[in-house]
Amino acid sequence: MAEKTKIKIGSVPIFSGKRILLGVTGGIAAYKAAELARRLICAGAQVKVVMTKAATEFVTPLTFQALTGEKVATAMFGPEAEPLEHVSLGQEVDAIVVAPATANIIGKMAAGLGDDLLSTILLAATRPVLLCPAMNVAMWANPVVQENLDRLQARGLQVMEPEAGELACGAVGLGRLPEPEDIVEAAARLLSPQDFSGIRVLVTAGPTHEDCDPVRFLTNRSSGKMGFALAKVAWRRGAEVCLISGPSHLRTPYGVERVSVRSAQEMLVAVQDRFVAADALIMAAAVGDYRPVNCELKKIKRGRNEAQMQLAQNPDILGEISRLKDKQVVVGFAAETHDLEAEARRKLEQKNLDFIVANDVTRKDAGFAVDTNQVTILSRKGEPLRLPLLSKEEVAERILDRVVDLLAAQGREG
Repeated sequence: MAEKTKIKIGSVPIFSGKRILLGVTGGIAAYKAAELARRLICAGAQVKVVMTKAATEFVTPLTFQALTGEKVATAMFGPEAEPLEHVSLGQEVDAIVVAPATANIIGKMAAGLGDDLLSTILLAATRPVLLCPAMNVAMWANPVVQENLDRLQARGLQVMEPEAGELACGAVGLGRLPEPEDIVEAAARLLSPQDFSGIRVLVTAGPTHEDCDPVRFLTNRSSGKMGFALAKVAWRRGAEVCLISGPSHLRTPYGVERVSVRSAQEMLVAVQDRFVAADALIMAAAVGDYRPVNCELKKIKRGRNEAQMQLAQNPDILGEISRLKDKQVVVGFAAETHDLEAEARRKLEQKNLDFIVANDVTRKDAGFAVDTNQVTILSRKGEPLRLPLLSKEEVAERILDRVVDLLAAQGREG
């Protein structure tokens, strides 16, 4: 089979060199497992699929074989079965993802039963396991199912809570399989170094909107992509993450708490409320410097050839927060069009930052609303670190590497 194109998430696919076993059990959500397999492969994983007999009633093994390029395992015995596969598969991979995980497989695992290939693999597994439950609302609420899940989590297995919504049976409530992109993120956390475990990270992102009237507002070109990448990667590495975002169409990263704000003043209040409890603040938002002195209650109509608007300065969020700083690591961003390093150095000193990330927003491949960035990191000591053009997730990794080093120097390791 021709080699599949890998979609890179960061400079290197997040599952590069990783082998993942995908267990598919017999629920209607089994069809979503095909998309999950595709996404895992696109993120660099080698995927081996094991299906229960009931799962093959919903999706054929051929579907997964076509997607993964590997033979699908469905039985422990018979001409198609490999000797000792029930032992080796759970020990030779890097992680196991069961999606969908039905109430049946959850019950078997909790009771230590192995009556088919997948349940036996899970009994013999020595690798991290991620369960992605999907079932009827009443099944999910059944105390026995919840007790079984509690037992599995106590044994170290990771469990994603199902999503709420309308199910195939017509019921509405918890029971939907989590979205494939969220399962990919949960699997990425399973395989990432947890150097931010126990660390609370506060990230700001996106633009601010300063209203002129009920229709118009002042804003900037920020999309929020850099801040969202920072929040995603910090959670992936084990952090408890709060993302304070101005208006943005971007989807909230899985596992991250999102606080939506609109204006610079709203963002200041949100940061102040949460800063004391944080271990690190990464201020990636493009906060507007000015706001209209008066916001008109009615739409401003066309009239005179010229119109004037009086502006007032917005609060300097980093300047205000620096007064509250105790042991927190505080990181700023400098989006500049000229005198990049000189302006960044001035902000670094003036705002009492631990380090600052500077980028030239006039570049088409490193400014606003693109997936790549080229930044320079300036610290109080040492030479500037000038990074090459990277994806924003890889830039986030480099920034977080420096944050965790500073936290470790303070004795607050994850």
